[in-house]
Order: sequence, then structure tokens, then C-alpha cells
Amino acid sequence: MNPRRLALAALCLADPAEKAAQARALFAGLDVATIDPAEVFAAPATLPGRPALPRLVPPKDVPMRSPSTLEGRAALLHAVTHIEFNAINLALDAVWRFSAMPVAFYSDWLRVANEEALHFTLLREHLQSIGFDYGQFDAHDGLWAMTQRTAHDITARMALVPRTLEARGLDAAPPMQAKLKQVGDLRAAEILGVILRDEVGHVAIGNHWYRWLCRRDGLDPVALYGELARRYQAPRLRPPFNHTARLAAGFTEAELALLS
Repeated sequence: MNPRRLALAALCLADPAEKAAQARALFAGLDVATIDPAEVFAAPATLPGRPALPRLVPPKDVPMRSPSTLEGRAALLHAVTHIEFNAINLALDAVWRFSAMPVAFYSDWLRVANEEALHFTLLREHLQSIGFDYGQFDAHDGLWAMTQRTAHDITARMALVPRTLEARGLDAAPPMQAKLKQVGDLRAAEILGVILRDEVGHVAIGNHWYRWLCRRDGLDPVALYGELARRYQAPRLRPPFNHTARLAAGFTEAELALLS
């Protein structure tokens, strides 16, 4: 069966553990010869599959999270766990939704889904080890909202999800690691190190395919980015920026200068 069809089936799963397991199994058993880029799928009525909890609220209604207390640390880790759950969904969505791309596009995003599933699993297990679980705290839906807004524009999707929203994780991870180390949660800091390492690769994949699409269509990637950010109401990026990680993920010095 076309792995793109299997990615859609995994995206529809509501149980987080089952979704993560399917994403990992799909990549582990991937035979790129079975990928059919031409197949077009009808979108299910409701995407993505997700559990009843966490309750989704506007970003302004998610309380600030300080790791200085156990519950505050759990809430902080829950927020990252939720991001990783959504990241599984957006990687799987890219695989089934966008047809007529090179086979490498699909294998790249299946690898991303696999790694995001690992991140989600590591974080959820750690949450459980400190007496909490995924779903216990309110969360927001910013990542998936942008995925919906760019559902019919693959260039905008590559510009605004991996290389904008996910790239914020490159900036946020080091200060968060420092806070967690300060309160003695070395395991959480270690997991964030794994996530940061892998997210450099994920953002690089977004950069690669964004530029590939711009070359294909004869577009200037720097000028187009600003236009897409305005058109799709991308959040304004604020410092501090992790310049080292962003360079490793394929941003140019010129692009980083524009951020400043």
C-alpha cells in the first residue's frame, strides 16, 4: 500500500500512543519504491485525530509555566509534549496532502514523523514518571491552525510551519534546558537535547523543500517569505534567536540579519 495512504490513516488516529507507534512503524518499514507521489486522496471530514484531552484554548489563556514547582514543571513539559504531538500530525499531513512531489519529499517527512513520535513518547514517559500525563493541562492549537491555513499551498506550508513555527523550538530549547537543570530535572534537559538535535534536521528539511519549490516556480525565497508571512498571518518572531542552530538548519546569514 502507498505509504502516503498509511500516513493519512495514522493522522486520523485519536489515541496519542497508537499514533506515535504507527508513525514509527511506518518509517521503520518504509520501502521508498512503494511511494506513489501521484495518488490524490480525499480529505476526511475531521483532521487530525486527537484525544478528548487536552482541552484546547486560545494561546493567551494558557497560563505561564514556571519550573520552580513540580506542577509548574509538569505544565511546562506538558506544553512541549503537546507541541511534539502536533508535530507528528503536521509531518503526516505533509505526506498525504501534497501530491506530485519527488519521492524524497515523502521519505523526508516520514522520517520527521518518526522522530517527532519518539520525542512525544520520551516526554510523555517522563511526565508519567513525575506523576502527570498528557492531557492534564490546557493547551493551544497554534501549530495545527497554521497547518490548516496552508492546506492548499505547499510553498506556504514549508515556509511557515517547519521554518517558522518549528524553528522557534531551536530558540526556546537552550533556555528551557538551563531552567530544568537549575531545578534538578536532568532527564528533562537530556530529552530537550535530543529534540534540539533532531529539530535542526527537521527545520533543514523545511528549508530545503521551501527553496526547492521556489526554484521550481522561479520565485525569490527571501522576498516571498515576507509575503507569505503576511498573507497567512504568521506570528512575528522575537529574539533571542539561536543563530548557531538556525545556521545549522540551513538559514542564511542574510535571513538571520532580517530576523534582527
